[in-house]
Amino acid sequence: MTDAPQKTPARRVLITAGPTHEPIDAVRYLANRSSGRMGIAIAEAALGAGLDVTLLLGPVSASPPPGVNTLRFESAGDLEKLLQQHFPTCDILIMAAAVADYRPAASAAGKLPRTGDRMTLELEPTPDLVAACARARRPEQRIIAFALEEPAVLARRASEKMHRKGVDAIVANPLDTMGASNVSAIIFTSDGQAYMPPSDPHRPSSKSEFARWLIEFILARLT
Repeated sequence: MTDAPQKTPARRVLITAGPTHEPIDAVRYLANRSSGRMGIAIAEAALGAGLDVTLLLGPVSASPPPGVNTLRFESAGDLEKLLQQHFPTCDILIMAAAVADYRPAASAAGKLPRTGDRMTLELEPTPDLVAACARARRPEQRIIAFALEEPAVLARRASEKMHRKGVDAIVANPLDTMGASNVSAIIFTSDGQAYMPPSDPHRPSSKSEFARWLIEFILARLT
């Protein structure tokens, strides 16, 4: 009698973190306030769990954890190229980057002069990077996305985003998470469940504490 083949555990984790800078000209850009600290904390927690971690990190001042293979990006287009290169070989994608929804339709060469007149800036949508990965993934790959919304609509919009993009789970954060040291997040999974980390009701979880719980959750329930 031949033993059944053993399932290979997920080992390779690809994490994105930080904002994107979408150039208006050679000097100016559109951006958001993401610090990248949540994604960096997740990379550190994944490394501590013994996983093979690649971090795609945007333009932030925070330093990546030692021992993590870190690749830098500036724009959504840069991140798209890195995902096309590294997503096919990962087991888990954690998409914590705050990718701009829109970018200038054209970027001017050099610096645009200040004229004192009103300026109209034409924007175009950036590629939906999470949805593109979900369409291209292998059956055994797992994708976890992030959502940042007003508290009153957080659950509904995060769940809608999860199903629209075709990911396995989504980490839903209220707006005040951006730039904060602590996090009060809920994880929604594609089977309709919601999970929160155990925490002190008088003290929200730090981003490092939440990151460690998130990695444990993914490895225990999603892989």
